Formats: sequence, C-alpha cells, structure tokens
Amino acid sequence: NGGAPGAERDGAGSRRSTESEVYDDGTNTFFWRAHTLTVLFILTCALGYVTLLEETPQDTAYNTKRGIVASILVFLCFGVTQAKDGPFSRPHPAYWRFWLCVSVVYELFLIFILFQTVQDGRQFMKYIDPHLGVPLPERDYGGNCLIYDPGNGTDPFHNIWDKLDGFVPAHFFGWYLKTLMIRDWWMCMIISVMFEFLEYSLEHQLPNFSECWWDHWIMDVILCNGLGIYCGMKTLSWLSLKTYKWQGLWNIPTYKGKMKRIVFQFTPYSWVKFEWKPASSLRRWLAVCGIIFVFLLAELNTFYLKFVLWMPPEHYLVLLRLVFFVNVGGVAMREIYDFMDDPKFHKKLGQQAWLVAAITATEFLIVVKYDPYTLTLSLPFYITQCWILGIILVLTWTAWRFFIRDITLRYKEIRRQKQEHRHEKDKCLSNGDGHSALLDEPNGNKLQERKL
Repeated sequence: NGGAPGAERDGAGSRRSTESEVYDDGTNTFFWRAHTLTVLFILTCALGYVTLLEETPQDTAYNTKRGIVASILVFLCFGVTQAKDGPFSRPHPAYWRFWLCVSVVYELFLIFILFQTVQDGRQFMKYIDPHLGVPLPERDYGGNCLIYDPGNGTDPFHNIWDKLDGFVPAHFFGWYLKTLMIRDWWMCMIISVMFEFLEYSLEHQLPNFSECWWDHWIMDVILCNGLGIYCGMKTLSWLSLKTYKWQGLWNIPTYKGKMKRIVFQFTPYSWVKFEWKPASSLRRWLAVCGIIFVFLLAELNTFYLKFVLWMPPEHYLVLLRLVFFVNVGGVAMREIYDFMDDPKFHKKLGQQAWLVAAITATEFLIVVKYDPYTLTLSLPFYITQCWILGIILVLTWTAWRFFIRDITLRYKEIRRQKQEHRHEKDKCLSNGDGHSALLDEPNGNKLQERKL
C-alpha cells in the first residue's frame, strides 16, 4: 500500500500533489540489508545436508513431490534476494519480491494444468491433496427466499441463518481489502453491483450463483460489500492525512517508542491517492474499463476454477488463491496507476501487473478448456437483451463523450471565435466615424494629416 522511497517521484523529480509527505532519517539497519551471501550459505548447507547426511527414500512419488518443492524453494530464495524491487517497501521489499516469485510459480503451475487433458489435470490435483479429483455437488443458495417463513414454527428466520456462513465475513474483509487496492469509491461500487448482475446472468451455468434477491442486494451489496467499502474508504482517508515520519529503531530512546515503530513497520511508507479520472480522456476511460473487466473476470474465475477442477469452496487451495490475490493485487493496481498517470516516467507496465493479467487470462483459458459445455450454455433471452442494451448504452456514451462532444465543442469554439472577430471588425469600422480603419493604410495616414 505504501511506496518505496523515491518511487513516487515523476520525471522532473517533483513530488506528486496526491502523495503524502514523508520524513525519514535514512537509517539503514541490519533488517534492511540484502543478505544475499547469508541466504546463499544457508541454501547451500541445506542442500548439502540432504545430499550427504539424509538417506534418499525409495518412494518415487514422494521424491518427485519433494524435488518439485525444493526447486520452487530455491527459485523463491533467488527471487527474494535478486528480483527487481516493486513500488512497495513496507514491511520489507523482500516480502513483495517473494509474492512476485510466487506469481511466477503460480503462472507456471497454471500453464502446466492447461497443457494436460481434462482427466489428467483433475487427477493431478490428487498429488496436492488426495481428497481432490472427486466430483462435488454445487450448493444452491436459492430455493425458499422467504425472509420470514411462517410454516416453520421453531425458527421462522431459518432462511437468513442458513445464508450466514463463513463467506459473510469473507465478503466484508474481501471488499475492505479491494477498496484499499482500488482507492476509489465509485469503481468499487460498480464492480460490486456488476458482479451481482453477473451472478444473475450466469446462474443457469453454476447453481452456486443462484441466490435470493435479498441475499444479492441486502446481504451482499449493502451489508457485506457496502460496509467493507465504507470501512476501506475511512481507512484510506486516515492514510492520506497521516504524517509519515520514519526513524531508525535504535534511534528511538523509549521502549514504548520502539514497540510503536515495530508496529508501524507494517503500515505504508507513504501514501498516494488514486485519481483515476476515467472521463478525462479516451485512454484513461478504456484503461478503467479494462481494470473493471479484469477484476470481474478474476472474481468469476474463483467460482469456475473450483467447479472445473472439483475443489470444494472451503478447501484451503481456494483460500490460498484469495490470499495470493490480496497480496499481489495491491502492487498490481499501484503499477497500473503509475503507468496510466505518468507514462513518460513509467514507460512499461509493471512486472506484477503483467503477471496478474497473465494469471487471470490463463485461469480463464483453463475453464474454457476443461468445461466448454458449461460456458457455452446460452443465456436466457431476457438476460441477453439486458446485456445488449447495457453494451449499447456504454458504447453510445463513449462515442458521445470522446468523439461527438469534442467535435461539437470544437465547432462551437470556432463559431464563437468567428463571431468575436466579426464583432471586433464591425467595432473597428464604426469607431471614429468610419475613419479609424484607414489609419493603418498609407493613404489613410496622409488623409488624417490633411485633416489635422
């Protein structure tokens, strides 16, 4: 959420108007050093222990798993110490380099799954968890949508209690963190409402999308999502007004101050307020639409991936994927904003943003390959009509705002300039009984001299 020192400066070296002021004494302690040799020494010792002191098991499957895990760990060690730093520096640049390398590993895993047959890909998940690779029924959240069920004398509000599961706090915390990533109220609300429309549109494909109307709009949009967005905006307001004054831990005299400094290590180094301004230019409008599209696609991938790979919603892999996107999403959004806000200084899209886009696209391609039948189930006619109408409205507004409106304003400006020029010319001709227009001519000067 915070930027690295000096990362928010533009090409001219001046600080952005939306960036908070930062005071730093520049103390470089043991915590901030690279420790490349230390990591290399520990890694070499670990590999030497496995080679010289540990007896290799005769289980081929176990050795294969352990070899893959060891290869991944070596790559993570390399990335944490040698990869390029991103825009964030708190709690430590190595933390964000770690998640960048995890992004690479996850993308490679997705590519591997993409190149398998459907049956082999699903059965490969058994190597991760033996309980996977089994078809699971989807839970239908629709059905009886009565808020108060008089037929149930023991608990007439049982429909509400049935919907209050672990996904309710997940919705809240998820949208709280998404708000910290996007840093814009209206974009968060659009994504929240649009996803509910997508659930309405796709419930014929995934029964999991079938929910009661009050579950969609009251529990999700208003209570869970809305409250998460509200708390996120309050946190953003506090972060934007906070003074960032950093001091080395050993330069703080009191123990209370040292403890406070340790806690603040997990807060941003500085803060940049995002000003997306989608209507300011066609480029920014298309970029914002693309961000919303990728967000919605990543949300849909969560449901479709567990459907095609036969993972139950409560499985730890689903949770790990969400934790992964929480950590990489904030960096990606910051890199996208820098790329949009200052393309001269940030000439290419950031590495984490590039990987997030690639991961989202690869996940969707896996869904397409593993279950094309479900994806090609035709939309109901009234749903198709609604989406066509919405697309036409968006395209119409885009054409009016960035083409027709500009042409109209340019025509009005030219017409106004012509009218002003004509008015000045008439005023000039009528000034001084019609003789002022002759002052600029040679004869006009002579005529004026004769009159004098």
